[in-house]
Amino acid sequence: MAGRNRIRICDSNPDCDCDPDTDSDTETPLLLYTATTAAFSVWPSGGIRVRLTVVRDVAQLLNAMRDAGVIVDYALFGAVAQMRYTEAVATLDADVLVAVPPPERLDPLASIYEFCRNRGYVPEGEAVRVGAWPVQFIPAFNDLTREALALAETVDFEGTPLRVIRADYLAVIALSVGRAKDFARILALIESNAVTRGQIAALAKHHNLSDAYVRFEKRFFDE
Repeated sequence: MAGRNRIRICDSNPDCDCDPDTDSDTETPLLLYTATTAAFSVWPSGGIRVRLTVVRDVAQLLNAMRDAGVIVDYALFGAVAQMRYTEAVATLDADVLVAVPPPERLDPLASIYEFCRNRGYVPEGEAVRVGAWPVQFIPAFNDLTREALALAETVDFEGTPLRVIRADYLAVIALSVGRAKDFARILALIESNAVTRGQIAALAKHHNLSDAYVRFEKRFFDE
């Protein structure tokens, strides 16, 4: 997959070549085949229903939200951001890290939900459905996520700017959470050469996560 400069988004349907093993009885995973370059670009696929409008709508919604002052900044993170750098994985939703303007409210997401509702995107539980994609907004919650958001990169998706968390911060955020799928994310980022173990170790040290990284190294790399 290395060197592919494309993003393809499709949902499982009779005309799609998605792996049926990734399908769910209740939700349809969106599979993203993504670029390893600095920008997302689209690979038109004959015979496959490409859901480009989903990502474009999400990007436009986020940019409009920032322009209106509802949020100060945003960036994709989690599985969706990972797939800028790695092989395709299945995901049921998109996670968006956000910074909200002061003063902080008891419900910092209330104005986000109201903005989305006014544009026809109705909240469903903790997410807002944009097309087929539940989008979850997560306020930056510590120094690591605030720094990751400030240093996020702006990429181009079909002429629309889209903010994405950098690979090194994706890895260290995953390290700080420490679930099995988070370790898998770190390994995938290393394997794709999106980030080095040294870069992860340095950033982990900066955020007082050296012990967590040492445990990760011993578990996955020590013979």
